[in-house]
Amino acid sequence: MENASSVKEFILLGLSENQGVQKICFVMFLFFYLIILAGNLLIVITVISSQRLNSPMYFFLCYLSFVDICYSSVTAPKMIADFLVENKTISFVGCIAQLFGVHFFGCTEIFILTVMAYDRYVAICRPLHYTTLMTRRVCGRMVIGSWVGGFLHSIVQTLLTTQLPFCGPNKIDHYFCDVHPLLQLACTNTYAVGIIVVANSGMIALSCFFILVMSYIVILASLKSQTSEGRYKALSTCGSHITVVILFFGPCTFVYIRPSSNLSEDKSVAVFYTVITPMLNPLIYTLRNGEVKSAMRKLWSRKVGSENGK
Repeated sequence: MENASSVKEFILLGLSENQGVQKICFVMFLFFYLIILAGNLLIVITVISSQRLNSPMYFFLCYLSFVDICYSSVTAPKMIADFLVENKTISFVGCIAQLFGVHFFGCTEIFILTVMAYDRYVAICRPLHYTTLMTRRVCGRMVIGSWVGGFLHSIVQTLLTTQLPFCGPNKIDHYFCDVHPLLQLACTNTYAVGIIVVANSGMIALSCFFILVMSYIVILASLKSQTSEGRYKALSTCGSHITVVILFFGPCTFVYIRPSSNLSEDKSVAVFYTVITPMLNPLIYTLRNGEVKSAMRKLWSRKVGSENGK
């Protein structure tokens, strides 16, 4: 992790330098983070403990919720703590570790969302072959592939950044360490590295987004031949996924598919995919899904019943 840099730590400027705004942000983002942990953990526990939620869709949803917990935990605790301190420093190693974590879990989430779209495509367009195509082994390999893909993407971004020399200034106009802010601080020409970084992120984001769009075009086209009840059920499950995809892919694409020119704009957009989307995911998937709500009620009644039986 060591390089030729004389900079041993960075200063994160955060979302705002106004003391009053920081106190409000502390309360607000602490509340958001607690919802992220509680909501996503509830989905993980519900899917694992319920025998009814054993389909591939819920298998992937369980992993999506787990990734959301990890993803937001890379940035949110540090950001929340920094709202209360004046000296918002992070070590060079800590900064690089945060960069790795953001891209690792963020890219893994992109791949899992893409796999979930494929799952919906098979379920709706090829229902007779669903059980043979989406076996537990195939689903497991898809999840492993998502983790491996996220790791490979992240290691490229991290290695490119660690090779750059940092000799000052060391102030990062962001609330976490990311590639674009660090490229602007490097005391060398980063044009070539910037192109590779954007190409790496852009290729993944665009290719996955293309697969997602094509999956849903085919799904929507196939719904014409289905009954109104089948159409409603398909649109209900797909609607949740499309909402999450828009909330996550929109801001992500805006930040990573182009060379960054306005960091203050980027960090405001980054709040959506690092905090807001992981917080809304459990609400989106549970409010529109009767099976999940029913499983949660059974889990709660079982817990209350066991406590009353003591």
